[in-house]
This record gives sequence, structure tokens and C-alpha cells, in this order.
Amino acid sequence: MATTKRDLYEVLEIQRGAAGDEIKRAYRQMALKYHPDRNPGDKEAERKFREAAEAYDVLSDEQKRQRYDRYGHAGLDGSAFHDFRSADDIMSTFGDIFGGGLLGDLFGGGGGRRGPRQGPDLLMRLEISLAEAARGATREIEVDRQEFCGECRGSGARKGTVAVTCNYCGGRGQVVQTRGFFQVATACPSCGGEGVKVTDPCPSCHGAGRVPQRARLRVDVPPGVETNMRLQLRGQGELGDVGAPRGNLQIQILVRKHEFFERRRNDLHCQVPIGFAQAALGAEVEVPTLDGPEKIQVPRGAQSGDHVRLKGRGMPDISGRGRGDEIVEVVVETPRQLTPRQEELLREFAETEHEQVSPRRKSFFERLRDYFTEEDEPEDRVNA
Repeated sequence: MATTKRDLYEVLEIQRGAAGDEIKRAYRQMALKYHPDRNPGDKEAERKFREAAEAYDVLSDEQKRQRYDRYGHAGLDGSAFHDFRSADDIMSTFGDIFGGGLLGDLFGGGGGRRGPRQGPDLLMRLEISLAEAARGATREIEVDRQEFCGECRGSGARKGTVAVTCNYCGGRGQVVQTRGFFQVATACPSCGGEGVKVTDPCPSCHGAGRVPQRARLRVDVPPGVETNMRLQLRGQGELGDVGAPRGNLQIQILVRKHEFFERRRNDLHCQVPIGFAQAALGAEVEVPTLDGPEKIQVPRGAQSGDHVRLKGRGMPDISGRGRGDEIVEVVVETPRQLTPRQEELLREFAETEHEQVSPRRKSFFERLRDYFTEEDEPEDRVNA
């Protein structure tokens, strides 16, 4: 759950149009200021430290940022905020921003072996229908990910043996290089930062400590989701180090194109063709809705492009606040082929049509007459 409901730009003290580098710089300053190691026992500083991390987690991700800019916190609840469990979790997630060396020393790194890292997030795409997006759905998915080897329990060493301390780094997991006035700590190239090495690897996993498996998971898709929105299953991502939690599973939603409807925010738009006589006389016609076919009344004298609005028949809002409308656009079709009798009736109608000119046609012909009158006026008269 998010720590803050404050405006995320306000949290990092930046403007809404801030560029990526400016966002990163602002977060780095906040993290340095409120890190718990600099403010021991200060609960307010700890809260602000997590608050800044949550703000950066959203604003540094282009898709999350667009969602937040459009819907605010309502577009992020339950899906977009990373659940930062501790300062170490935050530093491991955004460690590339701070680097090693002096900053590592400042935050208690001291060039020593790092702690267990949380597993990385996984991303998969889930395609659903518009009806599922409207009503919500429960889907089963399959995810290929790593599991700890059952033979060695994740150690990578043959059963009955143990890993040995890395001679290159002395078990620290890091090597320190001096560059001018600075000291830079990097992961040990021999043990990869683990501090230990496997000399007799497990035959089941060949020393990796983990094996690939396919997991079956259930996903609850909330009503109102849109294409490119992400759902998050916490703790269902890739494995972390032994003793560390898994990453999260990010599920990107793709809503299939519908045969009749086009979604515009929470409204659904559809076009319904009607005949010339139906448009002139008015008619009751059947239109599609997400809940099944429904009859609407097309008013007498309807024109192509006229709309009939069905209140509350669109998509639900993702935040649970109401539902959009269905907007039916009338399209008047002119018949391409006529029977002799139809042609006869239309010719009779055409002979009497001049007796009743619509306001739109009358206005058009008046403006057209004025246009040609102005074009025909002599130049000296126009310039007088």
C-alpha cells in the first residue's frame, strides 16, 4: 500500500513537466536527506524516505507517470506502487542512482558483502475481451520462472558439501578501488558479489541453485481496466537471493478490439446504420450494448452523425466511481439499388421536395447565392 496520498510531484518538489534527469536528481537529494542512517530513530524521516521512493518509482516509469498524470492516485491504487519493505529494499531497487564508494560507506555499506537481494520483477501480457474489461474477470495464467533446486535447497553445492569463502575478496563480496580522492566499491569479479564460491556443484542444478519451472497463478482483473494498464501480483516474480523475497509479477493488460464498440475513456461509441425512410419518419431500431441488444428510438428527421446517448451503459471507472455512457451514432444509408416501384415513389417525392426546404439547406443555398454574388461584383465596386 502506498505511504502517501500527497501529489507525487510535490513530494519530490518538482514541476509536472520535469524531465527524467531532473526527477532522478530530486529523488537522490531527498533520499540522501531522509535516509534512516542519517536520521536514526526518526519515524518522520523514515516515512519521508519511503514516500520519496514511491514517488520516484511512479514518476520514473513512463507508463505509470502517464497513468498518474491522467487519473491521479485513483489510477495507481492496488497496482502501481512498489511495496518497499525497508531502506535496504529501496537501496537495492534504486542502487544505480547512488553508486558505491563514499555513498556506500555513508549508508552503512562499508565495502562489505551486500545483503540478500529481492528478486527482479517479471512482466507478462494478458489479452482480454472488452466484456471482461467491463465486468472484471478471473483468469488463470502460466508463468515461467526459477525455483530453488530441491536437491541443494538453493545453495548450488552438492548435497553434503558447502560453499567456501571467496579468496579474491576475502568473503566481503566487494573489491575497493582508489580513484584520486574517491574510493569505488564494485562487486567481486570472482564470486559475483556473493562472498562465497561453490567448488563442488550440485548435479541437479549444475551449481546454479535454482531450476526453471512453470507456475500456474490466478489473476483477478478489476472492472474498468484499459489497454497498457498494469496489474501487480506481489511476491510472484523471479526468485531473489536465499532468504530474500521474490520480485513482483507485472501483468500488462491488452483489451482486444471489439466488433462494434470503440472505447473513449469510459464511454463506448458505436455506429448504427438506418435506412432513408427510417431517418425521415423516425423508427425503433435495435442496437448492441455490453448487456445485450436493446431497442432505441431514432427521432423523426434524423441525420447522419446524430447521437443517441444511453446513460450508464458504457465502461465502469477503474476507481469504482460510476460508469460511462454508450453513444450511438446514426448513419443514414442511401440505397444503391431500387425496385421500379421504389424509384417511382422517390421521383414523386422529389417533385414535391422543393415545397419543404429544411433550415440547413435553406441556409446553405442563401450563403451560396451570396458567395457567387460577391464573386461577380466588379472589382472597382468591391474596392469602392
